[in-house]
Amino acid sequence: MALLILATELQATGLRVLFIGDSITDGNWGKGDGKPSAQRPQWDMNHIFGSGYMYLCATHYMGKYPRREYMFFNRGSSGNTLDDLEKRWDTDVLEMQPDVLSVLIGINDVNRYLHGDRKTPFDFDAWEATYRKLLDHARQANPNLKIVLAGPFVAPTGKMSSDAGFAQCNEITRRCDGIVKKIAQDYHALYLPYQEMFDQILKSEPTSQDTYWIWDGVHPTPAGHWLMANMWIKQVDKKKFLK
Repeated sequence: MALLILATELQATGLRVLFIGDSITDGNWGKGDGKPSAQRPQWDMNHIFGSGYMYLCATHYMGKYPRREYMFFNRGSSGNTLDDLEKRWDTDVLEMQPDVLSVLIGINDVNRYLHGDRKTPFDFDAWEATYRKLLDHARQANPNLKIVLAGPFVAPTGKMSSDAGFAQCNEITRRCDGIVKKIAQDYHALYLPYQEMFDQILKSEPTSQDTYWIWDGVHPTPAGHWLMANMWIKQVDKKKFLK
């Protein structure tokens, strides 16, 4: 069934837009609960995008421009790090033949490091090299590929507000965000400053509950996902990536 659906999708004429990342992108698409893409039911169009910013982006373009026949794909996977993306890059990116590729990754790399032995510092150089290698492979497969790189983010909200390791998590995440920004410049990709966006909204729109935008310091609420989708749509439209 999955192969038949994929074959049909590859014959479509609309632009192919693929989102890949961790749980923030995943949103339990295909009722996957972190399972590999091939093990998720991809025929159920009621759950194909999960719940989150990716879903909101897809519904915006598919509902507003039906004649363009856009095809959106969610390839987020809960708990993934950049190394995990590398392991499935051929199947979940290259074989999907996207015209537009959106990547959001990094927070699990930081958390996995902080909960490991930490005998050596976080290897920013290796992280950047892996990120660039994956984009190189994607561009080699499609020299005209449009790339959207979203910066990782973290906030002192929910359980993170009292986490003793938040300061270090915050520092490493922001450095990774800076690396993503630099990579985006080098690859002429669109960079989305989600860390800056959440920093600003937490200051400008204080609420009685600090979990209003990001409930656990990492995962956005529906309100937070709306902010993310709104930025994605505005910036992608500005660059005319989906025209």
